[in-house]
Amino acid sequence: MSAMRREHRPVEVHYPDSDGQPMAETDLHWQATVDLALMLKARYRDRDDVYVASNNFVYYREGDPTSVFSPDVYVVFGVSPKLRRMYKMWEEGAPPSVVFEITSRSTSLEDEGNKKVLCARLGVREYWMFDPEGEALSPALQGYRSTEASSGRTFEPITSEPMIGPGVSDVERSRRLRSEALGLILTDESGTLVLRDAESGERLLRPDELQAEVERLRGRGR
Repeated sequence: MSAMRREHRPVEVHYPDSDGQPMAETDLHWQATVDLALMLKARYRDRDDVYVASNNFVYYREGDPTSVFSPDVYVVFGVSPKLRRMYKMWEEGAPPSVVFEITSRSTSLEDEGNKKVLCARLGVREYWMFDPEGEALSPALQGYRSTEASSGRTFEPITSEPMIGPGVSDVERSRRLRSEALGLILTDESGTLVLRDAESGERLLRPDELQAEVERLRGRGR
């Protein structure tokens, strides 16, 4: 009598969608994260190939649930904007294009070290750090762009560009950083991250400002 063959089923891997940790260290960091995510979502709301997310897990190695990180805010070009519980790079076929970290004293070492190195290795095009309290980073706004080196992909600092014209503040003149991936100019204005379209110069409105503008336009239509 032939021996019964046991059916070998692949082991199902569980990928958690939360680590139970708070999203942000302080209200200031939380607000900066939310404002940034919503401004970027509004910028790409008419695109069906741009995904903007905040604080969900990005898994980068199939079968290994420990190969994971959680950007504060990130943008991926070339994928659907559908809602996800997590982002699995091997299913989506692309790494995050741009990663933002809202840095604090407790996260600065990780943001400037392991996380930045990992993002470079994964092929992230730009890596940004912003410290709304101005205590953990100097300067408080820093950007890095991916480049190819003999040892593999790495990040080079994005240098500031001159900004001239009427109404331009001293802060804008001194720290004007361009995101080529997003087509934006980023500045730190007294602890607030300000985004402007690189071509038009138009400032992206924060959610509270957008709501105020909607109310203003409604009032004009009455």
